[in-house]
Amino acid sequence: MIRSKQTSAHVYASIEVDFEGIERVRSAEREAFKAAEGFSLTYLPFIGRAVVDAIREYPEVNASFGENELIVHNYVNLGIAVDLDFKGLMVPVIHDAEGKRMRALAREISDLARRARAKQLGPDDIAGGTFTITNPGPFGTTMTLPIINQPQVAIVSTDGVKRRPVVIDLPDGSEGIAIHSVGNITLTWDHRAFDGAYAASFLREIKEIVETRDWAPELA
Repeated sequence: MIRSKQTSAHVYASIEVDFEGIERVRSAEREAFKAAEGFSLTYLPFIGRAVVDAIREYPEVNASFGENELIVHNYVNLGIAVDLDFKGLMVPVIHDAEGKRMRALAREISDLARRARAKQLGPDDIAGGTFTITNPGPFGTTMTLPIINQPQVAIVSTDGVKRRPVVIDLPDGSEGIAIHSVGNITLTWDHRAFDGAYAASFLREIKEIVETRDWAPELA
């Protein structure tokens, strides 16, 4: 971690995201999903899918530094940071995540986390990551500033999602107050790879996908 801070010019940006659309799908599908899959449907696979799709529009976040060059990857090997019951951290990798639907991502996240905690991962399971997500949200965090997983150039943190009053647009064009599920998504990036406008636009793209996509078909 110290070497990463000394290597990369760490910069941070955070954006508030309304997860109400995802929450409605989770609430409707929670019991059927757990019965079918054997694990709970969390926010993380939804966010993972949104991140992968946002990378298509902003490919330079999915890159690594080589010898005096930036290597932009044409595939997404998505690392998911897993807490080992307070005894360390491991980042298993979902290979070729760009070609997988949300349910498939959920299965791999659950399987990799389970095997990481059981010390059953092989070398291929932790190799080749191109972008990482860390997820302290279940602990109720508000904003986390993660350290870049070298030699990658960016990492996203997903923090706690809480019920809050928000301003919404009403059908008649006026505004109202509603209670929605809201949380922060934070990006750490290496300023050598791209600038702040690019990073902010990437975060905005994630937010747009999370808030506006019809997520129900993703569970089909």
